[in-house]
Amino acid sequence: MVAFIGVVLGGIFGGIIGFGLARTTCTGDCQMEQLIGVLIGSILAAGGTGIVAVLALRAVSEWNVKTR
Repeated sequence: MVAFIGVVLGGIFGGIIGFGLARTTCTGDCQMEQLIGVLIGSILAAGGTGIVAVLALRAVSEWNVKTR
């Protein structure tokens, strides 16, 4: 449950960063660029957070097996 919440929060924050990056680098009407920034930022951040969450869960499960 905590890993899922972490991935969702990572995606939200990545979307915010992508939006901010697209907003600061674009001039004029930039709605499409901002949308693309949000999507790419969300996908990359959620993917990276998901990888870290899976690795952490695997490490914890191995640690539990070895300590028994």
